[in-house]
Amino acid sequence: MGMGFTIGGSRSTREFRSGARRRGRTSECTAVAEYTGLWGWDAVPGARAAAPARQCSCGHTNCSAPGAHPLDFAPTVKAGATLDEVTEAWGEYPGAAVLLPAGRAFDVIEVSAEAGRRALVRLERMGLPLGPVTATPDGRAQFFVAPGAAAELPQLLYRMGWDDADLDLRALGPGAYVTAPPSDFAGLGPVSWLRPPALDSAGGPPQARLLLGTLAYLCHRFRR
Repeated sequence: MGMGFTIGGSRSTREFRSGARRRGRTSECTAVAEYTGLWGWDAVPGARAAAPARQCSCGHTNCSAPGAHPLDFAPTVKAGATLDEVTEAWGEYPGAAVLLPAGRAFDVIEVSAEAGRRALVRLERMGLPLGPVTATPDGRAQFFVAPGAAAELPQLLYRMGWDDADLDLRALGPGAYVTAPPSDFAGLGPVSWLRPPALDSAGGPPQARLLLGTLAYLCHRFRR
C-alpha cells in the first residue's frame, strides 16, 4: 500500500497525473484540497468502517478503532497542496475518510454534543473568538483551538478551579486525528460542521483558555 513519494516529490509525476485523470476528480479530492489549500491543514487518508458490522477497511479483524484511524503507509497530504497534488495522492486511496492531524495547525477540545451546542450559542453571544466546531455521529462536539491546548489542559483546568470536577471534556493534540466533514466516522455516519471554517479563524484558532471556562461549566451542568 505504501506509495514511497511526497507531494511534489521526484517519483514519476506523469505516472500519478495520468492515473489521476483516469480516476477523475472526486468530491473527496475537492474537499481535501479545500482543507489543504484554503484552510492550511494537513490531511491523511483514513480507514472506513461499514455498518452494521463496522468491519474496518484496514483488514485487521481485531482493529481497536474501526473506521477511525489513518490507513497504513498512507501519505500526509501537506498544508498548501493543490487540487492536482491532492488528486495524485488521494487517487491511490479511493473512498478513504479524510483525517486531520491534531497538534499541528490546531488542537481540539471535545465535549458532549449537548454541552457543545449550548456552549457555542453562549460563546457567540459573548462575542468570543471561535474556530471551527464539528459534530460527530457518536454525540461529540469538537472545538478547534490553538495548538498546545492538550498539553496545557490540566494546568488550565487547575487555574480555573475545575481540576477536581468529573468533566466529560478532553483535549486532542499531537498523535490524534479528527475525522473531517463530510467523512463517515467509525461506520456510524458522517461528521458535520456545527461551525464551519472561516478565513478569519481557520488558520489561527482561539486559545483554549478563552473557551474553556464556558465549556467546563456546561459540561459540569449537563453531567449532573
